[in-house]
Amino acid sequence: MDGPGDPSQAWPKLAPDYERARSRDDSLDRLVEWPAQRDLLGDVTGRSVLDVGCGNGGKLAELVEDGATASVGVDVSDNFLSAPPPGLEFIRGDLNELDSMPGLAGRTFDRILFLQSFGYAKDPVRTLQIARATLADNGFILLTKTQPIRYAVERAEQNETSLGEEYFSTARFSYLSGWNDQITLTKRPYTISDLINMFSAAGLWIETAIEPQLSEDARRRYPHKQAWMNKYLGILIFKLRPHSRQ
Repeated sequence: MDGPGDPSQAWPKLAPDYERARSRDDSLDRLVEWPAQRDLLGDVTGRSVLDVGCGNGGKLAELVEDGATASVGVDVSDNFLSAPPPGLEFIRGDLNELDSMPGLAGRTFDRILFLQSFGYAKDPVRTLQIARATLADNGFILLTKTQPIRYAVERAEQNETSLGEEYFSTARFSYLSGWNDQITLTKRPYTISDLINMFSAAGLWIETAIEPQLSEDARRRYPHKQAWMNKYLGILIFKLRPHSRQ
């Protein structure tokens, strides 16, 4: 994803805008994504967690406060919480270089999170292979990705084409960030089968996949968010485990 609009280059500028957007009462991250992610993680007491692309580290700090230990947040920005709880460490670094970060050398983790950060991987399969090698026994990866139909709908509207044409298109596309309309992001399109094949190539299998939606209460309180979900569907969350290492 090199070049103008590369999201990995744009993220340091976008990070503060993302955190401001996430703090809103009607943030889909607060209403949909994080509750679903937290539910899939289950009891984290005594578990070590690596959050790859952790933003300011707020979610990871919550996990540590819930009992997680010896946990690390990695992000290319330096917009970290100023006073993280004991048991939480932050490392400034690129998720494409996980295997060369001194702070991670020789360590393993019970849970590895890619919460909307996987799209920044230049070599997605290799990134997952490195994460897989970093999993402790009986560990798993929690990975969140934007529903690809959302991008297909947006491109179909932009290009005056059809949903099918854009869903299966392999051309890169650019769009203004919803967090900062002064920054343009350029991304590779993907299909659901692309994601499944990446996981398989990295030696991972899908234990659980969900597509979380707004609660009934949130639908009543934020009808504009339900209208958005009706059109763009939202996100996919995968719980991934490694195949046998024998």
